[in-house]
Amino acid sequence: MSGQVGKSNQTLVTEFMLQGFSEHPQLWLPLLSYFFFLYTMALVGNTLIITIITCSSCLHSPMYFFLFNLATMDIICTSSAIPKALTDLAWKENIISFERCKAQLLFLAWSGSSELLLLTVMAYDSYVTICQPLHYGTLMSLWLCLVLAVGVWISCALNDSVHTGLMAQLSFCGSNVITHFFCKIPPLLLLSCSPTYINSIMTLLAKAFYECTNFLLTLMSHGFIIASILCICSAEGKQRAFSTCSSHLIVISVYYSAVVCAYIIPALSYSPEKNKLAGVLYTAVSTTLNLLRNKEVKTSLGKLLPGHKH
Repeated sequence: MSGQVGKSNQTLVTEFMLQGFSEHPQLWLPLLSYFFFLYTMALVGNTLIITIITCSSCLHSPMYFFLFNLATMDIICTSSAIPKALTDLAWKENIISFERCKAQLLFLAWSGSSELLLLTVMAYDSYVTICQPLHYGTLMSLWLCLVLAVGVWISCALNDSVHTGLMAQLSFCGSNVITHFFCKIPPLLLLSCSPTYINSIMTLLAKAFYECTNFLLTLMSHGFIIASILCICSAEGKQRAFSTCSSHLIVISVYYSAVVCAYIIPALSYSPEKNKLAGVLYTAVSTTLNLLRNKEVKTSLGKLLPGHKH
C-alpha cells in the first residue's frame, strides 16, 4: 500500500488493489478469454450499430437516433471497466491509483445512469409510436429528440460529477483492497475512514431516481402500449405493433435484471462473488445484445456488405 503519513500517524491510501478474481488463480486463462470475447463482441457490435445507423438513411428516425446514443454509452461503459480487468488478469497487476479509480467511477456511473434514463426516453418513443401514431411527427420532432439526448448526457454527467467530487473529499487510511474488478461506490465507502453520511444519502437518492423512478416510468409506458395492442382488432395488427416494441422490451429486461442483480440483491444480502458476476452482466453481457437487437439494423447491415443481394 502506498501513501503518505497524516497528522494522526495513519497512512493515507493513494492507490487501491482491485481484488478481481485473484481468489481463483487457476481460472485466470478462462476468465481472460471470456472477458476478451465479451469486450470484443460489445465493441464490434456497438461500433457496427453506430456505423449502420449513420450510413443508412432508412434508419434516420428517433428510435434509431436513441439507439445510436445507447450504443455509444455502451462503448463508454465497457471501455471503462473491461480493459483494466483484462490487464489485471493477464499481468497480475491489480493496482489502481485513486485518481484513475475516480475516473473509472465517473465514466461507469455516467454511462450506466445515462443508459437507464435513455431507456425511459426510448419507452416514451415506443409509447408515442403505438398509442399516438397520428401525432408522432409532432410529439417526437427532431428538435425534441436532440433536446432529450443532450439532456440525458448533461444531466447524468453533472449528477455523477457530484458523486465523484464527494468521493474525492474522503480519506482512506485502512485497507486498500476493493472487493471487485472495478471501482464502485459501495466498496469504496466501506474503506473510507472519513464520515460517509452525505455520500450514502446522495447515492440513495440517485438510486431512487435512476433505478426506481425510471423503471416505473418505463413500466408505465409499456403498460399503455400493451393495453393499446390488446385493443387492436386484427391479429396481424397486433403482431405488427408488438414487433415494433419487442426488441426494446428485451433490452429493458436484460438491463434491469442486471441492475437488480448488481445493486438490489447485494444490498439485501451482500456477496462479493455474486456482485462480481452481476458486474460482468451489467458492463459486458448486456451490451453485446445490441448487435442482435433489431431486425432493421441487421437488414441494413446486409445491404452495406459487399456482394449483398436483396
